[in-house]
This record gives sequence, structure tokens and C-alpha cells, in this order.
Amino acid sequence: MTSDTTSPMGARARNVTPGDLAAMLRDQQARKVDIVAPAGAIRAMGGRLVIDGTDPVLGTDGVTMTTGTYTPTEVCDQGLADKLGIPAAYLRRMRQERQALYDANVNGWLAGDPRKFLVRCLRSSTASGPGAARAFLSDGYKRIDNLDVLLAALDGVRAAGMPVEVDGCDVTERRMYVRVVCEQVRVLAPALLAGYRSPFTGASGAENPVVFAGFVISNSETGCGAFTLTPRLVVQVCRNGMTITKDAIRAVHLGERLDEGVVTWSGNTLDKTLALITARTTDAVATFLQPGYAGRVIRAITAQAGHPLADPQQAVAVVSQRLRFTDAQQADIMAHFIRGGDLTAGGILHAVTSTAQAQPDADTACEMESAGLRALEIAAAL
Repeated sequence: MTSDTTSPMGARARNVTPGDLAAMLRDQQARKVDIVAPAGAIRAMGGRLVIDGTDPVLGTDGVTMTTGTYTPTEVCDQGLADKLGIPAAYLRRMRQERQALYDANVNGWLAGDPRKFLVRCLRSSTASGPGAARAFLSDGYKRIDNLDVLLAALDGVRAAGMPVEVDGCDVTERRMYVRVVCEQVRVLAPALLAGYRSPFTGASGAENPVVFAGFVISNSETGCGAFTLTPRLVVQVCRNGMTITKDAIRAVHLGERLDEGVVTWSGNTLDKTLALITARTTDAVATFLQPGYAGRVIRAITAQAGHPLADPQQAVAVVSQRLRFTDAQQADIMAHFIRGGDLTAGGILHAVTSTAQAQPDADTACEMESAGLRALEIAAAL
């Protein structure tokens, strides 16, 4: 297990347990503040966002709301760029190198803007210092928070009555990922794994051609994607994951316009959302954790996987180019392909998904794993 916790931006973790994830999310939950503000109440100062009437101060006369100061995350800068029409790379560079120019650009485009925005923030974990502005969104964004999703989804798993376990959890500034596997629902994939060795242990796929059924629960609190349940198969010999994105179940974060000020989310609306998440998770268990579903997917994959590669190095290069992998990722995929020993299109699939496991960044790992079946299709067509 590895984890990286930062403040005030909140928890960032890779390959942690559900208990560790829940503890980090509870800490973050206590520091959240969501603000709907007109453009005229938001300004940039010293590379930070300053928002009127958002920071509570306890005095002799009770609690008063004062101006809050928040350091934008990369995700928040992306939202600012999108909403204000400023190139994102330019905005990030200005905040890093020319903060006065950053302030001038943001303030210039906010001036006279008639819109209201939802700014999702975290107060500092210390008594002083700025908080974090972690997302800059439309005021029609609907809250589906990670802790709520985690608890509701696990309730759905329990309600389904299947013997599952959590195979690992990740959280970043963009998304949360919870991988669920059911080792009692297994299918044999001898043709898919016949010539493959685990690049991690050297264990033979031919001697252990087992694939488990599972799925991934993912969610974004910062406008980087919907709440999603995606089926996933896990190869026992190497723990490579194959996500089947075309069958994913999604719930988008769109709702009614929010009132101005610090947002107090409706308990009734939240209860309905959580009930929907629990129900959809129960449905996902009933659909994805079935031998029939896993068997159909394995047969479709195997039909393409046996295609021999005349020039494996060229195949890796073509796949990497079409899927926009970096040069470093391409080199890693080639290394995993060689260690895997499978000189077919299926070997490309295994190499991409095993490389995904080794990524330190959870968002990159998820994107690479999700690209595995597309990589197989490209390689099989060569």
C-alpha cells in the first residue's frame, strides 16, 4: 500500500485499503466548503482566488462570514480556463511564473461577466493559511461526493449478497477509484493466456488460466467525470485488469441552478442520489458478476488476441501513437511485452494493462487500463 496525503488540497492516495480511503475522505469532508458566487465576488490576488463572504470567523457577536482565500489546484485552473476562455496551459504557466499576469487575466475576464459559478473548496487543515480551490464549475453542478459514493456503493454490494472484496482504492484531485473483484466468479481463458508470463513474477498463464469477474466504482467531485460503474476482469496470474468501458453504467453531475452563497446541500436530494447509487451498484453486481457475462467478454477478447504480430516493435509503436501514450509509456509497454513473452495481439493487451498497474498516478493508470481492449483491436488489425 502506498499513499500520499497533501494539505490543504486533501487526500491523494494510490493502492490503499477501503478503511484508509474512508478515513481520508472523512477528513476532507469536514473541511469542504462549496460556494456559489457571481463573477463580481471572485477575484485573483497573488495567484490565488479571493471570494467574498465565504470564510466563517467566530467572534464575540457570533459567526460572521469574511473573505476567503483559496489556492487553485490544477483542476480548478482547468475549470477557470474553460469558463473564461483562457488557454489552460497558458493560465497554469502564468500562475507558476507570472502571478501578476495571472491575476490580470482572470480579473479582466471576470469583470462584467453576468454568470455565477460554483467553486468547490477545502478549508486549510491548519488554523491559518489559505484553503484550496479544487474546482471551478457551473452553478448547475450536482453534488455526488466520494465518501457518499463509497458508502452507498458498498451498501449496494452487500445488498447483492455476493462474496466480493475490494482489490484496491485510489483517489486523486480528479477522481476516486474503487476496484471490486469476486474470485468465486471465475472463467477459464486458456487460449488468451497460453503463451503469456506475468512480467512481475514470471508465473505462467498456461498453468493458471483463470480470470475473475469484477467492476470499478469511480466518481469525480471536481467536474472530471460522472459517477461510473465499469465491468472489469482480473487475470489471476498477474492481476492485470481489463475494463469494458462500453458496458459502463453512469450518473452525470447535472442538477438545477444553485442559490448564491455557501451551499447547504439538500438532505432529501442527497438521500435520493445515494439510494440511486446503491440500487445501481446492486444492479451492477447482478449483471457484471456473472459467469455468463465474463465468459462472453473473454470469448470476444480471445477471438482477436491470437493474431500473430510480424513486427512486435512496430505494433507497439502504432498502438502507442494511436492511443497517445508518451514515449516513456511506450518504452514501458515494450519492456512488459518482452517479459510477457506473448508475441500476439493478446500480448499487446497484457503489456498495456500490466504497464497500467505500474503507473504511480492513478488517473494515468485508469486511462491506460481502459485503453487495453482498444490496444488489442488495433494490434489485431495490423
